[in-house]
Amino acid sequence: MGIPLRQIARVGAYVARQHLAGRKRYPLVLMLEPLFRCNLACAGCGKIDYPDAILNKRISVEDALGSVDECGAPVVVMAGGEPLLHKELPKIVEGVIARRKFAIVCTNALLLEKKIDQYKPSPYFTWSIHLDGDQEMHDKSVCQSGVYDRAVAALKLAKAKGFRVTINCTFFNDADGARVAAFFDTVTALGVDGITVSPGYAYERAPDQKHFLNRAATKELFRSIFRRGDGGRKWAFNQSGMFLDFLAGNQAYHCTPWGNPTRTVFGWQRPCYLLGEGYAATFKELMEGTDWDAYGVGNYEKCADCMVHSGFEASAVRDTVAKPWKALGVALRGVRTEGPMAPEITLDRQRQAEFVFQRNVTQKLSEIRKAEAEEKARKAANAA
Repeated sequence: MGIPLRQIARVGAYVARQHLAGRKRYPLVLMLEPLFRCNLACAGCGKIDYPDAILNKRISVEDALGSVDECGAPVVVMAGGEPLLHKELPKIVEGVIARRKFAIVCTNALLLEKKIDQYKPSPYFTWSIHLDGDQEMHDKSVCQSGVYDRAVAALKLAKAKGFRVTINCTFFNDADGARVAAFFDTVTALGVDGITVSPGYAYERAPDQKHFLNRAATKELFRSIFRRGDGGRKWAFNQSGMFLDFLAGNQAYHCTPWGNPTRTVFGWQRPCYLLGEGYAATFKELMEGTDWDAYGVGNYEKCADCMVHSGFEASAVRDTVAKPWKALGVALRGVRTEGPMAPEITLDRQRQAEFVFQRNVTQKLSEIRKAEAEEKARKAANAA
């Protein structure tokens, strides 16, 4: 089983309470990005294309834990950038665990051997190591040789020290189903506790724009993978069965971006983990002030090919709670890999993409410089 029973029970109870309370929108997983800086430059990543003044910014421990409290989601995923570059990440993780939230640190693992003794195993803590396939696939994905071997060595070390360890995989249009299935066999033999999978999202700032999957290709790829693993039951996934069924084209979900709200050094990111079209000062402002209907497949051009877990896992969980017999069927039979697919969402009425990245960066740089000038003036006044 990819998801621990403790987590299933606590998250399930949380979701049930939201449904009983009649809440239409609620967070499931807080995506906390305490920094944007990374020690890799992956061709398919659009998360780190910022000036140094922004890459040098960090969310403080106080602000990070304040965001955890403000949001209230039962799971907190710390990503980036590379979160292990944040010197106070151990304190953030400790604070999340102390709140009985499930803390997951997504890392490329290059610093894990050096930093691992700053953390303690806990049923509320998971390392999620980035591996986009076998050695050749992963090193190509991260644009640096030797990274796969270092990540696997770190994975083995973390397991030896008693940590729960999963992997997160992003696949592009050059992925081969048979090869991915063989990779899943390999990491399963290594003892990983779960696998998180996702098709790559077409970040507008990613250096490589040629290898992103469209929705049709995504469904065919995951059918090809799952049919080689007993409908996916051969491997332990750290995701709901209904989301895996969605990846294979058997469910037609609309995204629920509020299910994975994102907090960055800029504030609460609108509308989702993948798109930074604006920022809110508070979680309440994000939830109540975002025009959610302006985004999603069929509504916005940038969302047209998205099937990423950060947008659709919460949709799958909601469906699981509302119709548990569907989820039971997938669990018993596996993901269906043959036959007709669910109808696709029409794109006829989607609005055109807006490109606001540079405007947001300019605004944030202005705010940073203003704050630095005020701090300099304050220090000068105190010294006088």
